[in-house]
Amino acid sequence: MTDAAAPARRPTVYDVAQQAGVSIASVSFAFRHPERLTDATRERVLAAARRLGYAPSAAARGLARGRTGTLGLHAFDLMLERADPGARADDEQSAVHRPTLGGGGVIPWGMTDDETLSDPRAFPLYVDEIQRGFALECWMMGRPVMVTSGSDSDVSIADTAGRVDGLAIFPTDALPSALSRVTVTIPTVLFSVAPDDDPYHRVRVDNRGGIRALIDHLVDDHGIDDIAFVGRLESTDGTERFGEYLASLRRWGLRPRPEPIDATVKGEHRLIEQLNALIDAGALPDALVCSTDQHALLAIDLLSARGLRVPEDVVVTGFDGILAGRLSTPTLTTVRQPMEAMGRAAARILAGQAGPLPDGQARFDAVFAPQLVVRRSCGC
Repeated sequence: MTDAAAPARRPTVYDVAQQAGVSIASVSFAFRHPERLTDATRERVLAAARRLGYAPSAAARGLARGRTGTLGLHAFDLMLERADPGARADDEQSAVHRPTLGGGGVIPWGMTDDETLSDPRAFPLYVDEIQRGFALECWMMGRPVMVTSGSDSDVSIADTAGRVDGLAIFPTDALPSALSRVTVTIPTVLFSVAPDDDPYHRVRVDNRGGIRALIDHLVDDHGIDDIAFVGRLESTDGTERFGEYLASLRRWGLRPRPEPIDATVKGEHRLIEQLNALIDAGALPDALVCSTDQHALLAIDLLSARGLRVPEDVVVTGFDGILAGRLSTPTLTTVRQPMEAMGRAAARILAGQAGPLPDGQARFDAVFAPQLVVRRSCGC
Protein backbone atom coordinates (compact mmCIF):
# COMPACT_ATOMS: atom_id res chain seq x y z
CA MET A 1 0.00 0.00 0.00
CA THR A 2 1.37 3.42 -0.97
CA ASP A 3 2.14 5.92 1.79
CA ALA A 4 -0.05 8.92 0.97
CA ALA A 5 2.25 11.19 2.99
CA ALA A 6 5.35 10.26 0.96
CA PRO A 7 6.63 13.03 -1.28
CA ALA A 8 6.02 12.67 -5.00
CA ARG A 9 8.98 11.46 -7.03
CA ARG A 10 10.95 14.30 -8.55
CA PRO A 11 11.08 14.25 -12.36
CA THR A 12 14.42 13.20 -13.81
CA VAL A 13 16.45 14.11 -16.86
CA TYR A 14 15.10 10.93 -18.47
CA ASP A 15 11.51 12.11 -18.01
CA VAL A 16 12.28 15.43 -19.67
CA ALA A 17 14.15 13.76 -22.53
CA GLN A 18 11.25 11.39 -23.19
CA GLN A 19 8.64 14.16 -23.14
CA ALA A 20 10.69 16.49 -25.35
CA GLY A 21 11.74 13.72 -27.72
CA VAL A 22 15.46 14.39 -27.33
CA SER A 23 18.51 12.72 -25.79
CA ILE A 24 19.47 13.22 -22.14
CA ALA A 25 22.57 15.05 -23.41
CA SER A 26 20.31 17.60 -25.10
CA VAL A 27 18.47 18.15 -21.81
CA SER A 28 21.79 18.81 -20.07
CA PHE A 29 22.88 21.18 -22.85
CA ALA A 30 19.61 23.14 -22.60
CA PHE A 31 20.46 24.15 -19.04
CA ARG A 32 24.27 24.26 -19.01
CA HIS A 33 25.39 24.83 -22.62
CA PRO A 34 22.38 26.32 -24.45
CA GLU A 35 24.56 27.57 -27.30
CA ARG A 36 25.03 23.96 -28.42
CA LEU A 37 21.34 23.56 -29.30
CA THR A 38 19.12 25.18 -31.85
CA ASP A 39 16.60 27.65 -30.46
CA ALA A 40 13.73 25.31 -31.31
CA THR A 41 15.27 22.32 -29.53
CA ARG A 42 16.23 24.34 -26.48
CA GLU A 43 12.74 25.80 -26.13
CA ARG A 44 11.18 22.32 -26.54
CA VAL A 45 13.34 21.00 -23.70
CA LEU A 46 12.63 23.96 -21.41
CA ALA A 47 8.89 23.69 -22.09
CA ALA A 48 8.95 20.00 -21.15
CA ALA A 49 10.94 20.78 -17.99
CA ARG A 50 8.43 23.42 -16.95
CA ARG A 51 5.49 21.06 -17.49
CA LEU A 52 7.13 18.35 -15.41
CA GLY A 53 8.49 20.67 -12.70
CA TYR A 54 12.04 19.52 -13.36
CA ALA A 55 15.12 21.29 -11.93
CA PRO A 56 18.57 20.24 -13.19
CA SER A 57 20.93 18.57 -10.76
CA ALA A 58 24.58 17.82 -10.60
CA ALA A 59 24.09 15.21 -7.87
CA ALA A 60 21.81 16.06 -4.97
CA ARG A 61 18.45 15.75 -6.72
CA GLY A 62 18.93 12.01 -6.96
CA LEU A 63 18.25 11.61 -3.25
CA ALA A 64 15.21 9.44 -2.63
CA ARG A 65 13.62 11.97 -0.33
CA GLY A 66 14.12 14.67 -2.94
CA ARG A 67 15.56 17.26 -0.55
CA THR A 68 19.08 18.49 0.20
CA GLY A 69 18.49 20.68 3.26
CA THR A 70 20.66 23.33 1.58
CA LEU A 71 19.60 26.92 0.85
CA GLY A 72 21.25 28.77 -2.02
CA LEU A 73 22.29 32.38 -2.59
CA HIS A 74 23.30 33.54 -6.07
CA ALA A 75 25.19 36.84 -6.38
CA PHE A 76 26.24 38.80 -9.42
CA ASP A 77 29.60 38.12 -10.97
CA LEU A 78 32.33 39.95 -9.03
CA MET A 79 34.66 40.56 -11.97
CA LEU A 80 37.19 43.36 -11.52
CA GLU A 81 37.32 46.21 -14.01
CA ARG A 82 39.47 49.32 -13.93
CA ALA A 83 39.26 53.03 -14.54
CA ASP A 84 40.97 56.09 -13.13
CA PRO A 85 38.75 58.77 -11.54
CA GLY A 86 41.56 61.28 -11.78
CA ALA A 87 41.91 60.87 -15.52
CA ARG A 88 40.09 63.20 -17.88
CA ALA A 89 37.60 61.65 -20.28
CA ASP A 90 39.73 62.71 -23.24
CA ASP A 91 43.05 61.84 -21.60
CA GLU A 92 45.05 59.20 -23.40
CA GLN A 93 46.47 58.21 -20.01
CA SER A 94 43.03 57.02 -18.86
CA ALA A 95 44.38 53.53 -19.42
CA VAL A 96 46.04 54.02 -16.01
CA HIS A 97 43.64 51.87 -14.11
CA ARG A 98 41.39 52.05 -11.08
CA PRO A 99 39.74 48.75 -10.11
CA THR A 100 35.98 48.55 -9.69
CA LEU A 101 33.64 45.73 -8.79
CA GLY A 102 30.81 44.61 -11.03
CA GLY A 103 27.58 45.42 -9.19
CA GLY A 104 28.76 48.82 -8.01
CA GLY A 105 31.82 48.39 -5.83
CA VAL A 106 34.63 50.92 -6.05
CA ILE A 107 38.16 49.94 -5.01
CA PRO A 108 40.44 52.73 -3.77
CA TRP A 109 42.82 54.18 -6.30
CA GLY A 110 46.43 53.03 -5.99
CA MET A 111 45.71 49.66 -4.39
CA THR A 112 46.98 46.34 -5.67
CA ASP A 113 44.64 43.40 -6.16
CA ASP A 114 45.98 41.69 -3.02
CA GLU A 115 45.37 44.80 -0.91
CA THR A 116 41.71 44.94 -1.93
CA LEU A 117 40.99 41.66 -0.18
CA SER A 118 41.00 43.26 3.27
CA ASP A 119 40.32 46.94 2.57
CA PRO A 120 36.87 48.24 3.60
CA ARG A 121 36.73 50.50 0.54
CA ALA A 122 36.40 47.28 -1.49
CA PHE A 123 34.60 44.97 0.95
CA PRO A 124 32.10 44.53 2.45
CA LEU A 125 29.61 45.77 -0.10
CA TYR A 126 25.81 45.58 -0.17
CA VAL A 127 25.93 41.99 -1.43
CA ASP A 128 28.45 40.95 1.24
CA GLU A 129 26.36 42.26 4.12
CA ILE A 130 23.17 40.61 2.88
CA GLN A 131 25.09 37.38 2.34
CA ARG A 132 26.34 37.55 5.94
CA GLY A 133 22.80 37.87 7.27
CA PHE A 134 21.64 35.01 5.06
CA ALA A 135 24.46 32.73 6.24
CA LEU A 136 23.94 33.63 9.91
CA GLU A 137 20.24 32.83 9.76
CA CYS A 138 20.92 29.54 7.98
CA TRP A 139 23.43 28.67 10.71
CA MET A 140 20.82 29.46 13.38
CA MET A 141 18.37 27.12 11.60
CA GLY A 142 20.97 24.39 11.05
CA ARG A 143 20.74 24.68 7.27
CA PRO A 144 23.75 24.34 4.94
CA VAL A 145 24.36 27.22 2.51
CA MET A 146 25.49 27.20 -1.11
CA VAL A 147 26.76 30.58 -2.38
CA THR A 148 27.31 30.90 -6.13
CA SER A 149 28.06 33.56 -8.71
CA GLY A 150 28.97 33.56 -12.35
CA SER A 151 29.14 35.65 -15.49
CA ASP A 152 26.86 33.14 -17.28
CA SER A 153 23.93 33.76 -14.95
CA ASP A 154 21.44 31.84 -17.11
CA VAL A 155 23.40 28.64 -16.62
CA SER A 156 24.70 29.11 -13.08
CA ILE A 157 21.33 30.08 -11.57
CA ALA A 158 19.63 27.06 -13.16
CA ASP A 159 22.44 24.80 -11.98
CA THR A 160 22.24 26.16 -8.42
CA ALA A 161 18.46 25.71 -8.37
CA GLY A 162 18.97 22.02 -9.00
CA ARG A 163 21.16 21.62 -5.92
CA VAL A 164 19.19 23.45 -3.22
CA ASP A 165 15.78 23.49 -1.53
CA GLY A 166 15.39 27.25 -1.83
CA LEU A 167 17.22 29.99 -3.73
CA ALA A 168 17.74 33.72 -3.11
CA ILE A 169 18.97 35.77 -6.08
CA PHE A 170 20.46 39.24 -6.41
CA PRO A 171 19.32 41.26 -9.42
CA THR A 172 21.34 41.10 -12.65
CA ASP A 173 20.71 42.21 -16.21
CA ALA A 174 20.29 38.53 -17.10
CA LEU A 175 17.77 37.77 -14.33
CA PRO A 176 14.61 37.52 -16.50
CA SER A 177 16.33 35.15 -18.91
CA ALA A 178 17.85 33.14 -16.07
CA LEU A 179 14.52 32.74 -14.28
CA SER A 180 12.98 31.30 -17.44
CA ARG A 181 15.32 28.33 -16.97
CA VAL A 182 14.36 27.78 -13.33
CA THR A 183 11.15 25.84 -12.94
CA VAL A 184 8.98 26.72 -9.97
CA THR A 185 9.78 23.64 -7.90
CA ILE A 186 11.56 25.42 -5.03
CA PRO A 187 10.83 28.66 -3.19
CA THR A 188 12.73 31.59 -4.72
CA VAL A 189 13.44 35.03 -3.23
CA LEU A 190 14.47 38.00 -5.38
CA PHE A 191 16.36 40.83 -3.71
CA SER A 192 15.64 44.42 -4.76
CA VAL A 193 13.19 43.57 -7.55
CA ALA A 194 9.80 45.24 -7.90
CA PRO A 195 6.69 43.12 -7.25
CA ASP A 196 5.15 41.46 -10.29
CA ASP A 197 2.65 38.77 -11.19
CA ASP A 198 5.02 35.86 -10.77
CA PRO A 199 5.64 33.09 -8.22
CA TYR A 200 8.71 34.64 -6.58
CA HIS A 201 9.04 36.17 -3.12
CA ARG A 202 10.64 39.61 -2.68
CA VAL A 203 12.95 41.14 -0.11
CA ARG A 204 13.59 44.83 -0.75
CA VAL A 205 13.96 48.25 0.82
CA ASP A 206 11.66 51.28 0.79
CA ASN A 207 13.71 53.23 -1.74
CA ARG A 208 11.21 56.05 -2.02
CA GLY A 209 11.02 56.61 1.72
CA GLY A 210 14.80 56.69 1.99
CA ILE A 211 15.31 59.23 -0.80
CA ARG A 212 12.40 61.33 0.51
CA ALA A 213 14.06 61.62 3.93
CA LEU A 214 17.40 62.49 2.33
CA ILE A 215 15.99 65.21 0.05
CA ASP A 216 14.01 66.67 2.95
CA HIS A 217 17.23 66.88 4.98
CA LEU A 218 19.20 68.59 2.20
CA VAL A 219 16.47 71.12 1.42
CA ASP A 220 15.02 71.77 4.87
CA ASP A 221 18.17 71.58 7.01
CA HIS A 222 20.78 72.86 4.53
CA GLY A 223 18.72 75.06 2.21
CA ILE A 224 20.10 73.35 -0.92
CA ASP A 225 17.98 73.92 -4.02
CA ASP A 226 20.19 72.65 -6.85
CA ILE A 227 20.47 68.85 -6.54
CA ALA A 228 21.45 66.32 -9.21
CA PHE A 229 20.90 62.56 -9.14
CA VAL A 230 23.77 60.18 -9.91
CA GLY A 231 22.76 56.68 -10.97
CA ARG A 232 21.55 54.21 -13.55
CA LEU A 233 17.91 53.47 -14.31
CA GLU A 234 18.35 49.81 -15.23
CA SER A 235 17.34 48.33 -11.87
CA THR A 236 14.34 48.60 -9.57
CA ASP A 237 16.46 50.39 -6.96
CA GLY A 238 17.82 52.96 -9.40
CA THR A 239 14.44 53.63 -10.99
CA GLU A 240 12.62 54.04 -7.67
CA ARG A 241 15.32 56.26 -6.18
CA PHE A 242 15.39 58.53 -9.22
CA GLY A 243 11.59 58.68 -9.33
CA GLU A 244 11.44 59.82 -5.71
CA TYR A 245 14.24 62.35 -6.32
CA LEU A 246 12.02 63.95 -8.99
CA ALA A 247 8.87 63.78 -6.84
CA SER A 248 10.51 65.13 -3.67
CA LEU A 249 12.09 68.15 -5.35
CA ARG A 250 8.79 69.00 -7.06
CA ARG A 251 7.04 68.67 -3.71
CA TRP A 252 9.44 71.31 -2.37
CA GLY A 253 8.65 73.52 -5.38
CA LEU A 254 12.13 73.00 -6.84
CA ARG A 255 13.11 72.08 -10.38
CA PRO A 256 14.92 68.73 -10.60
CA ARG A 257 17.41 67.94 -13.32
CA PRO A 258 15.34 65.71 -15.65
CA GLU A 259 18.12 63.22 -16.41
CA PRO A 260 20.49 61.50 -13.97
CA ILE A 261 24.24 61.76 -14.21
CA ASP A 262 25.03 58.35 -15.64
CA ALA A 263 26.92 56.35 -13.01
CA THR A 264 28.09 53.37 -15.01
CA VAL A 265 30.44 51.25 -12.94
CA LYS A 266 30.76 48.26 -15.24
CA GLY A 267 32.22 49.10 -18.61
CA GLU A 268 32.65 52.68 -19.80
CA HIS A 269 32.83 55.13 -16.90
CA ARG A 270 30.30 57.76 -17.95
CA LEU A 271 30.21 59.19 -14.40
CA ILE A 272 33.81 60.33 -14.68
CA GLU A 273 33.21 61.78 -18.13
CA GLN A 274 30.03 63.62 -17.20
CA LEU A 275 31.29 65.02 -13.88
CA ASN A 276 34.41 66.31 -15.58
CA ALA A 277 32.23 67.99 -18.21
CA LEU A 278 30.09 69.68 -15.53
CA ILE A 279 33.19 70.88 -13.69
CA ASP A 280 34.69 72.28 -16.91
CA ALA A 281 31.45 74.08 -17.73
CA GLY A 282 31.09 75.50 -14.21
CA ALA A 283 27.72 73.73 -14.02
CA LEU A 284 28.14 71.48 -10.99
CA PRO A 285 25.04 71.36 -8.76
CA ASP A 286 25.21 72.18 -5.08
CA ALA A 287 24.60 68.53 -4.18
CA LEU A 288 24.98 65.09 -5.74
CA VAL A 289 22.46 62.51 -4.54
CA CYS A 290 24.07 59.21 -5.56
CA SER A 291 22.10 56.03 -6.07
CA THR A 292 24.71 53.96 -4.20
CA ASP A 293 27.54 54.54 -1.75
CA GLN A 294 30.01 53.20 -4.31
CA HIS A 295 29.00 55.92 -6.77
CA ALA A 296 29.27 58.53 -4.03
CA LEU A 297 32.78 57.41 -3.06
CA LEU A 298 33.90 57.50 -6.68
CA ALA A 299 32.42 61.00 -7.06
CA ILE A 300 34.27 62.19 -3.93
CA ASP A 301 37.54 60.80 -5.34
CA LEU A 302 36.99 62.52 -8.67
CA LEU A 303 36.05 65.87 -7.09
CA SER A 304 39.13 65.71 -4.88
CA ALA A 305 41.33 64.97 -7.90
CA ARG A 306 39.94 68.13 -9.52
CA GLY A 307 40.65 70.26 -6.44
CA LEU A 308 37.05 70.48 -5.21
CA ARG A 309 36.13 70.00 -1.56
CA VAL A 310 33.25 67.95 -0.14
CA PRO A 311 31.04 69.31 1.38
CA GLU A 312 32.35 72.90 1.09
CA ASP A 313 32.12 73.04 -2.72
CA VAL A 314 29.74 70.16 -3.42
CA VAL A 315 27.62 68.03 -1.08
CA VAL A 316 27.72 64.29 -1.85
CA THR A 317 25.39 61.64 -0.43
CA GLY A 318 25.00 57.89 -0.98
CA PHE A 319 22.57 55.05 -0.45
CA ASP A 320 23.16 51.60 1.14
CA GLY A 321 25.22 52.31 4.27
CA ILE A 322 28.28 50.17 3.60
CA LEU A 323 31.25 50.23 5.96
CA ALA A 324 33.40 52.28 3.57
CA GLY A 325 31.13 55.29 4.02
CA ARG A 326 32.01 55.47 7.73
CA LEU A 327 35.72 55.44 6.92
CA SER A 328 35.84 57.79 3.94
CA THR A 329 37.10 61.37 4.05
CA PRO A 330 34.75 63.05 4.61
CA THR A 331 32.49 60.45 6.18
CA LEU A 332 29.52 59.77 3.93
CA THR A 333 25.94 60.88 4.56
CA THR A 334 23.82 57.99 3.33
CA VAL A 335 20.56 56.08 3.54
CA ARG A 336 21.34 52.79 5.25
CA GLN A 337 19.57 49.59 4.28
CA PRO A 338 19.19 46.97 7.06
CA MET A 339 21.18 44.55 4.93
CA GLU A 340 21.82 41.83 7.49
CA ALA A 341 18.13 41.76 8.40
CA MET A 342 17.22 41.48 4.71
CA GLY A 343 19.51 38.48 4.31
CA ARG A 344 18.05 36.84 7.41
CA ALA A 345 14.50 37.40 6.16
CA ALA A 346 15.28 35.76 2.84
CA ALA A 347 16.66 32.68 4.57
CA ARG A 348 13.60 32.36 6.81
CA ILE A 349 11.24 32.69 3.83
CA LEU A 350 13.08 29.93 1.95
CA ALA A 351 13.09 27.68 5.01
CA GLY A 352 9.37 28.17 5.54
CA GLN A 353 9.91 29.85 8.90
CA ALA A 354 8.80 33.39 8.06
CA GLY A 355 5.35 32.88 9.54
CA PRO A 356 1.98 33.05 7.79
CA LEU A 357 1.50 35.10 4.66
CA PRO A 358 -0.43 38.37 5.03
CA ASP A 359 -4.12 38.08 4.12
CA GLY A 360 -4.67 38.08 0.39
CA GLN A 361 -0.99 37.55 -0.51
CA ALA A 362 0.23 34.50 -2.37
CA ARG A 363 3.88 35.21 -1.62
CA PHE A 364 6.02 37.35 0.67
CA ASP A 365 6.94 40.91 -0.25
CA ALA A 366 9.16 41.98 2.66
CA VAL A 367 9.81 45.73 2.44
CA PHE A 368 12.34 47.10 4.95
CA ALA A 369 12.49 50.70 6.14
CA PRO A 370 15.91 52.36 5.63
CA GLN A 371 17.50 54.91 7.97
CA LEU A 372 18.96 58.30 7.10
CA VAL A 373 22.52 58.46 8.47
CA VAL A 374 23.84 62.04 8.58
CA ARG A 375 27.62 62.54 8.43
CA ARG A 376 30.19 65.05 7.20
CA SER A 377 29.73 64.82 3.42
CA CYS A 378 26.50 66.87 3.58
CA GLY A 379 27.99 69.50 5.87
CA CYS A 380 26.72 68.20 9.20
